[in-house]
Amino acid sequence: MKMIKTVWCTTFYVSSLEKAAKFYEETLGLEKKYEYSSYVGFECGGVELELILKLKEVQKISPASPSVEFLVDDVKKVCDELKSKGVRFIKELHEEPWGEKQATFTNPDGNILEITQINWEKYFTVSAEGVKRRRETQ
Repeated sequence: MKMIKTVWCTTFYVSSLEKAAKFYEETLGLEKKYEYSSYVGFECGGVELELILKLKEVQKISPASPSVEFLVDDVKKVCDELKSKGVRFIKELHEEPWGEKQATFTNPDGNILEITQINWEKYFTVSAEGVKRRRETQ
C-alpha cells in the first residue's frame, strides 16, 4: 500500500500574518479561501497554500521555513511506520480544532514535513465536479 497519497498543503510560518496574506492576495493574486486568527488559506491549482502565524510550539522554526503537508488515509499507522524507520517527530500526533489529525517531523536536512488525515464529510464540501473545499463555518 502506498503510504503517501498526495501533497495536500504547503505551509509557510510567518511573523506577520497580515503582511504575508496581503502579499499572496494582492501581489500574487491568489484567492483567499479562509481566514482565522492564526492562519490564512489560499488555493493554487488544487493545492492549499497556508500561512500560519509562528507560535511558541514552533519557535525554533524560522519564519522562512516552509512545510509540505502530505495526505494519508491512516495517520496513526503512518506515524508508527515512520517511527519504526527512525523518523523523529517535532510535533506528535494530535487533532486540530478543525478536524485534521496531524503529526510533524523533519527530513534529514531539517525541512518540515507533516502527515494529515482529514475527516472529509465533517469539515469539507464536495462540488459536483468532485472538488473538495473547506467548509466556510467551523
